[in-house]
Amino acid sequence: MRSLRTGSTLASLLTGVAMLGGLLLAAPPAHAADEPLRDLAAAKGKVIGTAVTGSKLTGTYGEIAAREFNALTPGNAMKWESVEPARGSFNWAEADRIVEFAEAGGQEVRGHTLVWHSQNPGWLTNGTWTAAQLRQLMTDHIATEVGRYKGRLATWDVVNEPFNEDGTYRQTLWYNGLGADYIAEALTAARAADPGAKLYINDYNVEGVNAKSTALYNLVKSLKERGVPIDGVGLQAHLILGQVPSTLQQNIQRFADLGVDVAITELDIRINLPADSAELAQQAAEYKQVVSACVAVARCVGVTVWGFTDSDSWIPDTFPGQGAATPYDENFAPKPAYHAIAEALGGTTTPPTDACTATYSVVHQWNSGFTGQVRIACDGASLSSWKATWAYGAGQRIGQAWNATCTQSGSAVSCSNAPYNGTVPDGGSVTFGFNATWSGSNPVPVVTLG
Repeated sequence: MRSLRTGSTLASLLTGVAMLGGLLLAAPPAHAADEPLRDLAAAKGKVIGTAVTGSKLTGTYGEIAAREFNALTPGNAMKWESVEPARGSFNWAEADRIVEFAEAGGQEVRGHTLVWHSQNPGWLTNGTWTAAQLRQLMTDHIATEVGRYKGRLATWDVVNEPFNEDGTYRQTLWYNGLGADYIAEALTAARAADPGAKLYINDYNVEGVNAKSTALYNLVKSLKERGVPIDGVGLQAHLILGQVPSTLQQNIQRFADLGVDVAITELDIRINLPADSAELAQQAAEYKQVVSACVAVARCVGVTVWGFTDSDSWIPDTFPGQGAATPYDENFAPKPAYHAIAEALGGTTTPPTDACTATYSVVHQWNSGFTGQVRIACDGASLSSWKATWAYGAGQRIGQAWNATCTQSGSAVSCSNAPYNGTVPDGGSVTFGFNATWSGSNPVPVVTLG
């Protein structure tokens, strides 16, 4: 459905938060589950996927995307404005990069999305078309894009978001120009372009039983009765903390009973920022609830999260003041939600407790500067040396440090132990401090301990 973030920062996640003396934020231990999520999902015959930005598929981002997920969805790279920004001029570089990355890692690819009211190029939306011309544009686009990846993609979101909240058809270029049958025509064209791909209709706010999901149900039922090729429905699941529908599993089951597959296609659960530990625990419980509902229904093929890290999430830019919606934090540390997904898939139930952690605090703050402190403590583990790293998201600059050697490059800060305090025994701790400057806001970063 939505764009993944491009060029987002921690500041946009924690806009307007000024942390004063004594505020603490502990970084969770950066441990993944004993088995990667993809192995746990495969053992249950399910897909666990993530939307990705192709240009970021390197380094830690690429490693996690490859290790943890058995399916990838291009966040933006296959949308019409991306692949055909000018009529007859195609750009496949980003989409190809994702497909090739997935193929190298034995992952499925979910094509997203062919016919949608949003993220279309200006030449298409601003054009004046007869019905015949519009139909030809749509079917030619489907034939070109689906045909390019014939035999390589597992599924396609053929039609995206066709309904209003009350269950009426959304007034779009396609509906207004071609009528409701544009959906059947698009599905038929996609089947002709790749007979082996599974074809889906995808929408949001259809996770529970309501007017919108019932309209989708009736459409799918009608398409099946007419012999139109339709293999599945995608429930996007862009959810808000505390608002997971109680009828989610019931709704998944009723679609499955129509004889189609069901997929959770764009899962994230957003929180009002800054998120505290209780909210992250509730978010974890709700991630588990959603994944468990899919696991419980045989024809629910799997779950895709809409970006696995908060640094690549669309939420903060679209819903100011909300975020922390994905299973990993901005520094790629798994959050409680990650472990909840693993548990729902039959894996480790709790993150390891034997670890050393780093806690960042602002102990004093004034108009243009502040004194910060980081405490490193070990419980069930020990260190012979340490390095604490974090990223400043609001332009803060570190200056004088004590009990550590600190450097900063851009937003990235790295602090290593002094010659006399590298050893941290089990049950022990060390503390270092620093002075720094700030302007506008001083959000607390998440510290990673290496």
